[in-house]
Amino acid sequence: MSAAAETTRTRQSRLRALFLRYPFLPALAIMLVLLAANGLFSPNSVSFRGLTGLVSTYLALMILAVAQTYVVYAADIDLSVGAIVSLVNVSIIMLMQAWGGEPLTVIAVLLIGTLLGAVCGLINGFVVAFLRLQAIVATFATGIFFTGLALYVLPVAGTPAPRAFWRTYGGRILEVPFVLWALLGTAVLLFVIARSRLALQLLAVGDNAQSAFQSGLPVTLIRIKGYVMCGIFSALAAFCVTGDTASGDPLVGGKMTLYSVAAVVLGGSALSGGFGSVTGSLFGALIIGLINALVYFVGTPSEWQNFVQGLAILFALLMGVLISRRVRT
Repeated sequence: MSAAAETTRTRQSRLRALFLRYPFLPALAIMLVLLAANGLFSPNSVSFRGLTGLVSTYLALMILAVAQTYVVYAADIDLSVGAIVSLVNVSIIMLMQAWGGEPLTVIAVLLIGTLLGAVCGLINGFVVAFLRLQAIVATFATGIFFTGLALYVLPVAGTPAPRAFWRTYGGRILEVPFVLWALLGTAVLLFVIARSRLALQLLAVGDNAQSAFQSGLPVTLIRIKGYVMCGIFSALAAFCVTGDTASGDPLVGGKMTLYSVAAVVLGGSALSGGFGSVTGSLFGALIIGLINALVYFVGTPSEWQNFVQGLAILFALLMGVLISRRVRT
């Protein structure tokens, strides 16, 4: 083998190792390209204020994509995450309306909302992992059930959140927008979870459930824990939706489910399980937001915006999947 061929092969091996260690790199590259394109058509969109607005609008989707990632790690999927967002949204709205908007009351309500998300995740985990129903069918059914509960709690959208709640979400702490603090807190939490045993166990189950079981891992319990984590992060996403919209809506999470799946795939995670990163899912959610913004900035007619957005997301998915597949093979 010639020296040039050997050098090329060494570079390819190093590049492959880099992408395997950091599977979010393709998503990062796509996000930076879209960010530059947005800045070209609307310079204000890449200012501090513009980027803060982007994070504020899509923080809920970013957190929901993280929620979806933890079940995808184990080769599962959750089509009820949007319904969980809606149920938690209307539940905390009604509780704050009944109990008032005092700081301690709001904190108590948010804890209840987190617990509600965990219970929804536990239900999904029990149905999928313990009863061994197909995840895509079972979570579709539980999603309908959770949506029905949300409509029972609040049949009509529009009940407002307490003023203190949405003003805090849209306000500043130490002259820094609250959403950036929330993003920082999420990043720290994800950093801790990424180094936990559970994250490694979910990846092991998704890579090969039979081998994980034979090695002594409690596969069923691990999958249930993945769904519980998904429910908790779905509740956190609901808090962001509530802060952003300042109201309750029993159908607010309807479109977010498939967006969360798309963000996970855009971020480099494999739906077959065993490979991916929550960082990539965060980037994937931002890619969707940047695509939506770019379609608007280029002056696309309103009747064509959904078509163009879908086409652009499909193209980004194709590019990300092809790059990931090429690197992993």
